[in-house]
Amino acid sequence: MIILKAIRLDKINLAVQRFVIEHIGESFVTPPVFDLEKSFKDSSISTPLVFILSPGSDPVAGFKRFAEESNMSKKSEEISLGRGQGEKAEVMINENLNRGGWVLLMNCHLAISWMPRLEAICESIDDTKHRDFRLWLTSNPTPYFPTPILQNSVKMTLEPPSGLR
Repeated sequence: MIILKAIRLDKINLAVQRFVIEHIGESFVTPPVFDLEKSFKDSSISTPLVFILSPGSDPVAGFKRFAEESNMSKKSEEISLGRGQGEKAEVMINENLNRGGWVLLMNCHLAISWMPRLEAICESIDDTKHRDFRLWLTSNPTPYFPTPILQNSVKMTLEPPSGLR
């Protein structure tokens, strides 16, 4: 591998992966399967679920499939944030807090000016509301996403890790 590194730096990752597979097993280089149900179990009424978007990923399809499997497809609503959508999103959150629905706010990175309001809403949600309520968020990595929401959320990404475990 040292010679390979000196000659073909672009091939060293593959060589290291093969070495690990041969000596300690394939399970150390195989990325774990994404399990939305496991992530959901870690959430609560006041703990939102955040999909960190990566190129080529589509968490909405997985969300809809999971809602169908959980018998929540009729009690889930989604909205793509952008200009003027903040007020509609807030109404959706308030309605579903009381009836126990799921709310998916897509593209939070496009609603920078509304993020402080989302932070205030998330801080005001307590465990006295309907136990089936869940807030789902999608966002590209951005410095404008409220840190308190990230700290108090279940974070997910559909991009498999590269390299070794």
